[in-house]
Amino acid sequence: MATTRLRAVLAFALLIASVDASSAPERGVVPQMKSRLFVLTDIGADPDDTQSLIRLLLYSNEIDMEGLVAVTSVHQKTLLEPDSIRRVLRQYAQVQGNLSLHDVAYPTAHALLALVATGQPAYGQAAVGEGKASEGSRRIVAALKRPDTRPLWITDWGGANTLAQALFNIRETESPVEAKRLISKLRVYAISDQDDSGAWIRKEFPELFYIVSPGGYGAATWMGMSIFVDGMDNTTVSNGWLASHIQQGHGPLGAAYPDVAYGMEGDTPSFLALIPNGLNVPERPDWGGWGGRYTLRMPPLSETDPKGFNGGVPVVPESRPIWTNTVDTITPMIAKPFGRATGPTSRSYTGFRETLWRWRDDFQNDFAARMDWTVTDRAHANHPPTIRLAHGDHLAARAGDFVRLSALGTSDPDGDSLSYHWFVYPEAGTCAMAIPLSSADNVYQTSFTAPKVDRACDAHFILRVTDKGTPPLTRYGRVVVSITPK
Repeated sequence: MATTRLRAVLAFALLIASVDASSAPERGVVPQMKSRLFVLTDIGADPDDTQSLIRLLLYSNEIDMEGLVAVTSVHQKTLLEPDSIRRVLRQYAQVQGNLSLHDVAYPTAHALLALVATGQPAYGQAAVGEGKASEGSRRIVAALKRPDTRPLWITDWGGANTLAQALFNIRETESPVEAKRLISKLRVYAISDQDDSGAWIRKEFPELFYIVSPGGYGAATWMGMSIFVDGMDNTTVSNGWLASHIQQGHGPLGAAYPDVAYGMEGDTPSFLALIPNGLNVPERPDWGGWGGRYTLRMPPLSETDPKGFNGGVPVVPESRPIWTNTVDTITPMIAKPFGRATGPTSRSYTGFRETLWRWRDDFQNDFAARMDWTVTDRAHANHPPTIRLAHGDHLAARAGDFVRLSALGTSDPDGDSLSYHWFVYPEAGTCAMAIPLSSADNVYQTSFTAPKVDRACDAHFILRVTDKGTPPLTRYGRVVVSITPK
């Protein structure tokens, strides 16, 4: 009788285990919640806002859009152009059905049109205060009050006075405890300061999570979006590439993408880090991703290019730490015609813009593929590979341990051949020493020996997987290894 009972218990345990295994995520695959996004845009002041909006719509299946608000800026002080947003959404409406062939999560144009609103038709902090709430500022407050535990990202492509008004109203109308709770849900990425309210916000709300490159635009990380990099192939940000891969032969949404006037898509870095690609971790700007890498500090005024062009917005010393520019050193990899498929260039680059443009070819090709989705069916378009790690994405090791990293099981939905590249991202971690990898490139696995350390530190290992479709698409795996002394 005891044997029978034991068999029954074991059978039940196996049944439960099989259910748990089938319902749990695969090992190494960490599902990332969609980010909530509220956009403030001075659309109409420069064609780049329209460019960025078009790209954003192609990722509206990956991001929960909650607001599209026309605001003013130093470049457009009294004019709001919500109809420019609606015009782009009407172009999106014509391709949304085809996009849904690739992912049913694409929202309808009707749903997105309901998100369009306006801020105050006046410039900067002068438009903030008692009785100056706008439809846009009220919608920010309403979004924060929704019973959603996820952070609300505000990407500011223009002036910040609509956000400043929302914060003003929260402070004036809510209890200190409730105001603190609501503000703690906010995440702000501002494309520099395009009015005088950004500095006011950072001073008045020192606890607010705020990413910005203050001062002259030449001192901004987002400039890495389109700058010409000497010694590198800049094809994917050229006018000819945009014409061939975005504007021409890609339906009404591609045709609506305007030519570059001042710079290509200066606002796009504000949301690139929200795209789930295996590299991006929105809550950790210091880990780096498609939108660049940032560190929490108080930049000296001299570093912000205070006399550089920013339209005349006053540049003042920061009153508290902000997430701002930091530096990467990279040696780009290039394709080789013979032997090993890729190899390092002969030149390394160091700087804050490098934290963004190092990923540029990858996110430009991703953009081109998504624009293809607007006019092709699933069978005739490319889709990104799916990374599968054979272990967790956070590992522990002691100095001297041999550690093997593997992406066995990584696949491509279109059946494309895949290329692999493992590398260490030292700036994202806290280990000061170099950690050499022991295997050749273009292999799905690699290994290393944990270095001698005096105290615990974290090392970041990045896997970059690229398919051989057209255009080639890339996804990543990030493995953080915590190394402790032996």
